[in-house]
Amino acid sequence: MGEASRTASLILVDAPRIASAQIALPSNVHTQEEIIDELTRFGGAAFERFARTAGVQTRRLALPLSKYGNLSGFTEANDTYVQVALELGERALRSALDAAGVRPSDVDLIVSTTVTGLAVPSLEARLAARVGLRSDVKRLPLFGLGCVAGAAGVARLSDYLRAYPSHVAVLLAVELCSLTIQRDDRSPANLVASSLFGDGAAAVVAVGSAFPRGDGPAVLASRSRLYPDSENVMGWDIGTEGFRIILSTEVAPIAERYLGDDVAGFLGEHGLSRKDIASWVCHPGGPKVIQAMERVLGLDADALDHTRNSLRDNGNLSSVSVLDVLRATMAAPPGQGARGLMIAMGPGFCSELVLLGW
Repeated sequence: MGEASRTASLILVDAPRIASAQIALPSNVHTQEEIIDELTRFGGAAFERFARTAGVQTRRLALPLSKYGNLSGFTEANDTYVQVALELGERALRSALDAAGVRPSDVDLIVSTTVTGLAVPSLEARLAARVGLRSDVKRLPLFGLGCVAGAAGVARLSDYLRAYPSHVAVLLAVELCSLTIQRDDRSPANLVASSLFGDGAAAVVAVGSAFPRGDGPAVLASRSRLYPDSENVMGWDIGTEGFRIILSTEVAPIAERYLGDDVAGFLGEHGLSRKDIASWVCHPGGPKVIQAMERVLGLDADALDHTRNSLRDNGNLSSVSVLDVLRATMAAPPGQGARGLMIAMGPGFCSELVLLGW
């Protein structure tokens, strides 16, 4: 056994593990064609051009498509967000706990993340008693990480479990992107967002190395990266009308400029290279971002199939999407000893890399 293999084996023994990853989606299913028909009323031909090249076939929405035009403003949209987010979040959380064989009372830490609605008390606080979490459960609500939050959340669960190896930690991500659409905004950013984003929730259960359950991948290491002079690449302008999207055309170029070196440097620190990665768990930011990742990482044509399938079937679910890709990867895992890399990018502008081991 080589030095790199010995090191990786030692890391694997004491690493936290992902016990389950599950998603919950709204019941309102609409094809991209149906959404095009509805939204071209405000976006015109420009929206249709974006929507037909988005790589999306169907999306699940918080409301039936016909009801979006009747929302009176931000207050009603956010009230709807809280109602639907709790329903989807509860379903995702219960499903993930069941799949992991973990009781709600076993959970020591719950991290929640969202960037598409506001709730105080936060979602995990409102769900705690409903699902049976302990009254002394530690809570960590996150806001503002956007698309990167699924990968960042898994990394932060791992950080916690390395300190508390007998504990259970849960990540809950809920995003209702459709409720943020600005019908009076005909900017390219809003039209692109309206053509890509969908709604859903996901939950991940992770366990420390001393916890008796956990057959999924180990979380071996993680790396966070903030990129210079990029604060205006992605985010929200939040005002009277709610969430107005900031989405620059620089997302894919930033991925091309930095991601290859970031991945190579991160893997190199652990005695690995890109050819050692069997599974790529990548957030489906959109067709151009997926293509940029393929180019800079030198990936085979089928390496991002789970990523493309998630985008095709559900649209971009912000923080939920990379967890959907994780779920699909865990359902058909690589062989024992294989390594995987989770990658997501989001507001900051930033990226998160998470090294996985089976």
